[in-house]
Amino acid sequence: MAGIQHEQRVIGESNRISAVDVSGITSPVVTSKNYDHQDKNPHQKPGWRTFLSFVGPGFLVSLAYLDPGNLETDLQAGANHRYELLWVILIGLIFALVIQSLAANLGVSTGKHLSELCKAEYPTSVKLCLWLLAEVAVIAADIPEVIGTAFALNILFKIPVWVGVLFTGFSTLLLLGLQKYGVRKLELVIAILVFVMAGCFFGEMSYVTPPAADVLKGMFIPKLSGHGATGDAIALLGALVMPHNLFLHSALVLSRKIPNSVRGVNDACRYFLIESGIALFVAFLINVSIIAVSGTVCSAENLSTDDLDRCSDLSLDSASFLLKNVLGKSSSTLYAIALLASGQSSTITGTYAGQFIMQGFLDLKMRKWLRNLITRCIAITPSLIVSIIGGSSGAGRLIIIASMILSFELPFALIPLLKFSSTTTKMGPYKNSRIIIIFSWVLGLGIIGINIYYLSTSFVDWLIHSNLPKVANVFIGILVFPVMAMYVISVLYLMFRKDVVVTFVEPNLSAQVNIESGQELRNLPYREDLADIPLPE
Repeated sequence: MAGIQHEQRVIGESNRISAVDVSGITSPVVTSKNYDHQDKNPHQKPGWRTFLSFVGPGFLVSLAYLDPGNLETDLQAGANHRYELLWVILIGLIFALVIQSLAANLGVSTGKHLSELCKAEYPTSVKLCLWLLAEVAVIAADIPEVIGTAFALNILFKIPVWVGVLFTGFSTLLLLGLQKYGVRKLELVIAILVFVMAGCFFGEMSYVTPPAADVLKGMFIPKLSGHGATGDAIALLGALVMPHNLFLHSALVLSRKIPNSVRGVNDACRYFLIESGIALFVAFLINVSIIAVSGTVCSAENLSTDDLDRCSDLSLDSASFLLKNVLGKSSSTLYAIALLASGQSSTITGTYAGQFIMQGFLDLKMRKWLRNLITRCIAITPSLIVSIIGGSSGAGRLIIIASMILSFELPFALIPLLKFSSTTTKMGPYKNSRIIIIFSWVLGLGIIGINIYYLSTSFVDWLIHSNLPKVANVFIGILVFPVMAMYVISVLYLMFRKDVVVTFVEPNLSAQVNIESGQELRNLPYREDLADIPLPE
């Protein structure tokens, strides 16, 4: 017990189980054998009211599955392969539900978010590498959102894309600065505008009537045929399952007041699972509708020459023609408004993720406006450079590259999450069941294996068919192959390294009994440093 108390002092005092003031209480410590008792609370709210108090984190996280990066990859997947890649969306969002729930459970059960646990567990060099990779993931996730917003401003006001990128950075900082003045209502308006885009595609889908048999076949029969199908599938997966979302979700749940009891933790995990399931099901339907509309319109036999050219190189700034059957002449305006709302709401979540990553890994104590400014500047820099040099076409290609970067970054957030949530050193009695461990690791290793296979085969294929001189090919190979080997070794290190730092602290029995009887319900433990996150209550 002394070792655990020492570990608590080293790591900090924000652990969920140790967050209650138990000074003066000398009752025996609860062991894992005592966790099967009934902890009934006569003062507990009705189930639906309790559930509503937990609504927010899952829906805020789900905005990342409806951002401009997803829209771009969905449009191209539908235009290039019709409904063939719908199974990637299904598997991706099922996997997203599993890992987002694991991230929420990790935060609820430990009182710390993923980046804080990584800081506590890994050596300094590994911790810094994971932090840098997490920051790269935030930048890669933010690129489609920034460029999507810039495209929307270009459609609405005809301003250059690079000017729109600058405006996006300032506007996001402004929205974040309005937290204390009712930004919850503002985010609600943004969410409504995002669902306007969903309504547009649902309406268009009912007009173009994609064949149900083909849609179901594409959803449940995995298939990769045609030129570029593997690359488009990985881009879809990278746009769906984002590493920064794992850091974000594990932190957002800590803003909720959760009873410091076994039943309180279990109920919170269940509520967050239900909320995430509802939010991700809505995201799944929207993604399917976008692919179905794009695939149906672009495969029609009576396409005009202009529309055929647009379908062959579909991008965010040229996709409004897909909605003209429903919206007519106003299609471009409403499409741009919906794209603007999607980009702005997603950039807010990306900025939050950057804050949590910086705070967790580095424990930086700085003013929030300064931290927001640093995060924004880092995120918009690559988008600004590419949009100035390459214009709209270069910015569009950057979105696909960013999605693939996210897919390759995923193991460095996913593997720590899978390991931490499956060990008693971090979760105590709340660790994953054997079925969840097997299921999540099979899916995770499958995605990691696909990424490594695609990375190696694509590079080798490019090297073989490259027009560069042989000397240049040899030089590139000498540089790249060690990096690929280091990537594989790093993944294996994270997988097989044994977790040694104990962060779970057993609750004091008397304090827990008081909470379960309702005596401490007015002073429930929560993370005060995360309590000002603008989430619905």
